[in-house]
Formats: sequence, structure tokens, C-alpha cells
Amino acid sequence: MTTPTNVSSQPAATEGGKVKAIFLVGFMGAGKTSVGCALATALGWRFVDLDARIVERTGQSVAEIFQQDGEASFRQMETDELRHLLVELKTVNTVVSLGGGAWMQAGNVTLLKKASLPVLFLDAPVEELWQRCLPEQATRPLLQNEAKFRGLYEARRATYQNGTLRVETQGRSVEAVARHIALLLGLAGTSVTP
Repeated sequence: MTTPTNVSSQPAATEGGKVKAIFLVGFMGAGKTSVGCALATALGWRFVDLDARIVERTGQSVAEIFQQDGEASFRQMETDELRHLLVELKTVNTVVSLGGGAWMQAGNVTLLKKASLPVLFLDAPVEELWQRCLPEQATRPLLQNEAKFRGLYEARRATYQNGTLRVETQGRSVEAVARHIALLLGLAGTSVTP
């Protein structure tokens, strides 16, 4: 179910041999936020959605930032927010969900590789991702139509697989995916909450 990709280039940040932070990447609809929340709850860790932090800081939705300031401006905000977050991770165990385009930015990849943090790529067939995203079409700036959605997924997929651990989410509950990740990273049985 899980296919490791370039795992040797992906050592986990540890303290006493234990992972201290986990990053989730993937395309729209992959379940990064849902799985991240469930995983953080199971481990008794903090959960952070990087897009939500940007929205909170700016007072604008991602769609508004794209429309008013452009994608390049949003991507810079994303990198700045990631830098701030990486400083916090030294003291707080955290599961982080990155926006769909964050792993496409070389600067973000470099920051995470330097921090030696595990990055997991949540994946599913593009048809399933499209169906999951349809209810949020109005709030997702890059969710214009199915043909563009498929094209963007294909363009990004190889990059998502580079330097990450791939976790298949198709047909699996959020809780099952979260449990699988905990097992994969050797964190099963370390939860603070039931």
C-alpha cells in the first residue's frame, strides 16, 4: 500500500530517536488536513495547516490572495510561514499539512530537507481526488475544470514522489490512513490520547 520513494534522503528529525514533526504533502483532495488532524489527535500532537496560518495572519482567504496579489505573492507567504513554523518545531511535536503547491517550490523542499523532517505524500487516483474536491470548487483557486485539474495533477505528481514516502489513501478512512502513517514512522503506541 505504501511505496517508499527516496527514503534514504529523508531522515526523520528526532529527539532520542523519535520523530518530532511530520509533514503531509499531496494534491488537492488527498486528505492532508483530515489525515493530519486525525494523526495529531492520535499522537497527542499539535496540528498545523500552513494555508490556515496564512489565512489567519492575512485575514484573507487563499482564493482572495490569489485573486488580489497573485500566486507568486501567495507562494512567498507560504515559504515565509514555513520558515517561522520550522523554528517552532524545535519545542512542539507537530503534524503539518502543506498546501498542494507548497512541495512544488524548490525553496520549501530545501528548507524541509535541511531540517531532516519526514515528508509523506498522500495520494489517490485523480478521479477520486476530483470527486473529493467538487464540493469546494468555489473556494479553491486552482480547481477550475476537470481537464485542468487532471493536467495539474499529472504535472505535480512526479515532484510529490521525490524525497517523500507515498501513502495511498484510496478507499481508506481518514483514521486508517493516520494509523498507517503512525506505524510507518514507528510512532504507533506513543499516543498521549486514546
